[in-house]
Amino acid sequence: MGAVTDAINAEIEQLHVEPVSPGLAELATSLARSVDEADAPTARAVAARELRAVMHDLRKLAPAEAKGDAVDDIAEQRAKRRAAAREQASG
Repeated sequence: MGAVTDAINAEIEQLHVEPVSPGLAELATSLARSVDEADAPTARAVAARELRAVMHDLRKLAPAEAKGDAVDDIAEQRAKRRAAAREQASG
């Protein structure tokens, strides 16, 4: 496999979208293979454009992760600061 195909397959696995939309995931893999194997720059550009659109759709379908991210970390820190401020104000 080529570099684009490997990267797309890794992202599909990370997104956990194959059970949700197996056809779209397979289409992304097929388009990635086309990008890797295209000899003509125009063919490569067309396949890349379509791959980008399919991956956009797959990212929308990705289930929400339960683990925290940077936004969750910031919200947690904010809640702690507010609780500390309330505690300090009350006593």
